[in-house]
Amino acid sequence: MKTLRKTVLSLSILAATSSGVLLTQSAQAADDVQAPAVADPGPLTANVTLVNDYRYRGISQSNFQPAIQGGFDYAHESGFYIGNWNSSISWISDIASTLPGNKSVSAPIEMDFYAGYKHEWSKGFAADVGVLQYYYPTSGSTGFYQNPNTTELYVAQNFTLDAVTGFIKFSYAVTPIFGTPNSTGSNYTDLTVNYDTGFWGLSLNAHAGYQYVAGNTLDSGPSNSSLYSYTDWKLGVTKDFGSGLSGNMSYVGTNAKNYAYVNPNGTNLGRAGFLISLTKTF
Repeated sequence: MKTLRKTVLSLSILAATSSGVLLTQSAQAADDVQAPAVADPGPLTANVTLVNDYRYRGISQSNFQPAIQGGFDYAHESGFYIGNWNSSISWISDIASTLPGNKSVSAPIEMDFYAGYKHEWSKGFAADVGVLQYYYPTSGSTGFYQNPNTTELYVAQNFTLDAVTGFIKFSYAVTPIFGTPNSTGSNYTDLTVNYDTGFWGLSLNAHAGYQYVAGNTLDSGPSNSSLYSYTDWKLGVTKDFGSGLSGNMSYVGTNAKNYAYVNPNGTNLGRAGFLISLTKTF
């Protein structure tokens, strides 16, 4: 989905282990840090993306491996829209592999369902409100896992100023966030700006976001939720090849703590890295 694609970012889940708790993350990607937004005038569009690493809010959801993504968007002329976006993931099975008796857990896909309303209140300025459901179909024993499915409400202000476009967006979790205990009320603030250079179909992309994780998220050890909150950022360039085909190259990073966002090998899932994606929109 070329609009509500969660372009290389990620969120968080807490998995309890016999020795404590592991906080990692989950959910969506595509090319330039775009949070849920309304689909292009359509009314129906579809998209498919190949990316070398699925990042959601800066955190890898595919353990630094390639992912395939895609979805559909329907936008009514009244401003109402609905959509679905999906991506291959590995973080649930990655965590399960480290827990006694849970190696059979499998959840290879993330499915996002959203609906909202977008209204242009002034030329170049449109307000956007909606709800987003993250859903993870799982199989096998779930053991220590809390339910990773998450519901967020969001409000955004989109803007267009000549060659500059972007949005500021606030998302609020009305359920525990990606399985993290006591985390209802977690929220994410997102600022994204794009600049159309007018040259060779190139656009420059910049993003900064702050993920606040609410509540006491650990059963043992530090309990200050700010220890699990973090900032993510991104700088990139998008190339429009025409006929609905575009490519993106970005450099992303976070200040996520090593003890909170790690893979089974102890590597920080929010470490800085390059992302390359190719998207086809129909």
